[in-house]
Amino acid sequence: MPGIDKLPIEETLEDSPQTRSLLGVFEEDAAAISSYINQLYQAMRRIYDAQNELSAATHLTSKLLKEYEKQLSSCHAVLSTQLADAMMFPITQFKERDLKEILTLKEVFQIASNDHDTAINRYSRLSKRRENEKVKYEVTEDVYTSKKKQHQTMMHYFCALNTLQYKKKIAMLEPLLGYMQAQISFFKMGSENLPEQLEEFLTNIGTSVQNVRREMDSEVETMQQTIEDLEVASDPLYLPDPDTTKFPVHRNLTRKAGYLNSRNKTGLVSSSWDRQFYFTQGGNLMSQARGDVAGGLVMDIDNCSVMAVDCEDRRYCFQITSFDGKKSSILQAESKKDYEEWICTINNISKQIYLSENPEEIAARVNQSALEAVTPSPSFQQRHESMRPTIQSRPQTARTNSSGSLGSESAALSALSLDSLVAPDTPIQFDIISPVSEDQPGQAKASGQLGRRTNPFGESGGKKSETEDSILHQLFIVRFLGSMEVKSDESPDVVYETMRQILAARAIHNIFRMTESHLLVSCDCLKLIDPQTQVTRLRFPLPSVVLYATHQENKRLFGFVLRSSGERVESHTTSVCYIFESNNEGEKICDSVGLAKQIAFHAELDHRASEKQKEIDKVKEKQQKELSKQKQIEKDLEEQSRLIAASSRPSQSSGDGQFVVLSSSQSEDSDLGEDGKKKRESEA
Repeated sequence: MPGIDKLPIEETLEDSPQTRSLLGVFEEDAAAISSYINQLYQAMRRIYDAQNELSAATHLTSKLLKEYEKQLSSCHAVLSTQLADAMMFPITQFKERDLKEILTLKEVFQIASNDHDTAINRYSRLSKRRENEKVKYEVTEDVYTSKKKQHQTMMHYFCALNTLQYKKKIAMLEPLLGYMQAQISFFKMGSENLPEQLEEFLTNIGTSVQNVRREMDSEVETMQQTIEDLEVASDPLYLPDPDTTKFPVHRNLTRKAGYLNSRNKTGLVSSSWDRQFYFTQGGNLMSQARGDVAGGLVMDIDNCSVMAVDCEDRRYCFQITSFDGKKSSILQAESKKDYEEWICTINNISKQIYLSENPEEIAARVNQSALEAVTPSPSFQQRHESMRPTIQSRPQTARTNSSGSLGSESAALSALSLDSLVAPDTPIQFDIISPVSEDQPGQAKASGQLGRRTNPFGESGGKKSETEDSILHQLFIVRFLGSMEVKSDESPDVVYETMRQILAARAIHNIFRMTESHLLVSCDCLKLIDPQTQVTRLRFPLPSVVLYATHQENKRLFGFVLRSSGERVESHTTSVCYIFESNNEGEKICDSVGLAKQIAFHAELDHRASEKQKEIDKVKEKQQKELSKQKQIEKDLEEQSRLIAASSRPSQSSGDGQFVVLSSSQSEDSDLGEDGKKKRESEA
């Protein structure tokens, strides 16, 4: 017979999510057994009722057949009795007693578990500064009682579930066996000879049932003894803060698991604490909530730092900070022993001791006198080791910002040395200078808008901003690493070499601080905006951005070269390379800048075409005016010629025989009238 799966009673005190998950599997199995037994009970009940009905009908028939009264009635009466004893009784007992016991223990266990969680939360909120011995004693006693009750009920619950694995076989086989034996006995009354094979089968089934029963009894005795031993050994562990003299702290661990309270910020000054099961897996810290099938990654604790902290007047708090300083987590242990063991374990893992062959032996030598292990933050050079471009081993790849393939690295370096890209003694600016205190080099005087609050989405309540009409607005979170003047702006090697020198200088001078800003990419400029005040820190005109590239290996690093005219010598131009770090968006930012330059280029072409068309329209309009003026002059000349011709004709006689002679001027005045006079006056 195959082995029986069992719940580990020894792990009830730890109460890990894995144990709870396994318990859930057994509870689902118990529910399935209960459903199946109910269906089987209904089916067998119908058989039993039918047999009783058949027995009553046979008894009634036997009265009519007096000759066979005893034989018929006795056979079916015996069959009904055997079905009641051998079939209905076992399944009824299992259904009414064993399954109900499982349900009762489950309810008791849930109540005990909830009481223990409530007591632990109350104990975790005990004040470290204002200790009240009476309250502390009551809370400690409550934790002790609830944890003991949970442990005991959980062990008995596990024992009942393990016993159920045996009883379910008996509960299924015994009724079927009783039914078959009753039927055989019924038919045996009419036949004295039964097949030997059937008898052997029934014998084997009966023997198997007896073996299962004996194995169940033995296992129950073993589990009861285990429960008694664990109750005695676990009694001191029911206290939330056991005595460290009796249970010494293990400082050489490279693996640790247990419940911790995690601090989660819910507002600017408010926070909440959640209790979860934490465990280490290699160089990772994992957490798992109750009901989860598997754990989730909290953070990578290789090269991390861990230290004891005071947080919200709570005991046994410590903080873990990732190697790059971007992520941190504050946790609270339940006891001083767990608190010190967690710090030592994470400290050992952060030093990558777990990768050695004998991690505990090495940890013992390192942590001989460690009480509160606090690792120093790794240097900037270690944090950005992967960010540095290795020029000698850089693969031969085609760069998107260069004009063509660069060939091998040796040929490229021979054509363009590093000194021709960036001067060795060029000063480096590691922070963004406030626009109020100092003008930025390489910035146009139009950058007088620096220091004005800017809406990054191009909306403003009053005066229109210069980027309001731009069709491209993309916002990225970046951190400024540094900037320096460069000699060339024709190859991406300038950006790579600037990255290398800035990162190396940060590592040498231990400069870890980086200014976080919002980079707004539009069709006319790049802006660095303060995320808190929305003040524009720096403005880079897009036409001045002549080169941009991302790091070949670390895509979070990117930079661009800004070309601008010098302040003292107008003909001299300077190029400054700015280096930033983003959240895995370096290529996306460069693509956005490229798209903005393309849009600006096409917009400039459209603007030039529009200006040219306007000039053509002006020329046509001017020609049209000249033509109209010429026609007007010709018309005036024709009119004057007509008037002169009219004045040269012979003068007509008047009514009294006298001749009236008109001068040319008077003739013109009479013909042109008032308009002619005004015109002559204007010509005069």
